[in-house]
Amino acid sequence: MSFSSLADALSVPGLLPVALLTLGVILVNGWTDAPNAIATAVASKALSFSAAAMLAAACNLLGALLSAVYFPAVTRTVLELAQFGDDRQTALWTLCAAMAAIVIWSTAAWLFGIPTSESHGLLAGLTGASLALDGGINNVGLWAWIRLLLSLPLSVGLGWLLAKIFSACPAQPWSAAFYRCAQRVSAAAMAFLHGAQDGQKFLSIFLLGLALATGQSSTAGPTPLWLTALCAGTMALGTALGGRKIIDTVGRDMVSLDLRRGLVADLAGAGALFLCTLLGLPVSTTHTKTAAILGAGCHPNWKVARSIVLAWLFTFPACGFLGFLCTKLLLFFL
Repeated sequence: MSFSSLADALSVPGLLPVALLTLGVILVNGWTDAPNAIATAVASKALSFSAAAMLAAACNLLGALLSAVYFPAVTRTVLELAQFGDDRQTALWTLCAAMAAIVIWSTAAWLFGIPTSESHGLLAGLTGASLALDGGINNVGLWAWIRLLLSLPLSVGLGWLLAKIFSACPAQPWSAAFYRCAQRVSAAAMAFLHGAQDGQKFLSIFLLGLALATGQSSTAGPTPLWLTALCAGTMALGTALGGRKIIDTVGRDMVSLDLRRGLVADLAGAGALFLCTLLGLPVSTTHTKTAAILGAGCHPNWKVARSIVLAWLFTFPACGFLGFLCTKLLLFFL
């Protein structure tokens, strides 16, 4: 899509709010979700917070760019999750309501330093918004949701299992310098895969919005490079802005991590994310990495872990309800 055709699309009522809210969600994702990728490196002192944030921003950018070009299966899965009817104007405002629901939930969680998943907030918000339209449950892509639900135990279970296997191995006589260097590499890999997963999810919302505004298919033609760069750059900016509260919660308050356990958690989480990205399963970086950290950590603080799990459990119903409610309110006033 050229910039001239983009300008024409933006003149359609509803698309500009969708675009701005989606950028807002991506920015929030960068400072609330991406910190999970670097939490272990900061907690084990392999990297300073500022250095880790900049590393994550760069790797998020690269991961989002490359995944959109070479393995965009996650984007296709997200596009199949929900339908918004034949009225394109109503569909655009419904998409706007879904994005607003995610911003509300994610910002509230960030204020308390709780690492919720914008990925799951996105999926739940889209579904809740589509349920508010005529057609109800028929608007939901059940096969896409089945794949999503299968991906949850796969990602969390694989992260936990790999971390347990690595943790059970006897400590290697490597120096602290080796573990520090290796963890920097593994933190970069985690941030790259976070960008590959979440960059695709939110890119799909832009594609859907543009499709509704122009009347074209959301899967027609290649994804514009400038649009991919916009999503990836916004996520990288959010990551660079920080996320210290969440890093402290996950990497310090929940478990005790040294350099070796930090490396184990990064390797386990990256392995799970890599597999799910290749399979086109839209999984949560937050859930995958936190499960790996719990598996690798020493003497977890179950009070903190319990609060995180409760936030996970509430994300789907909360964002689904907010998406439904925002859609009803927005369409009522319009």
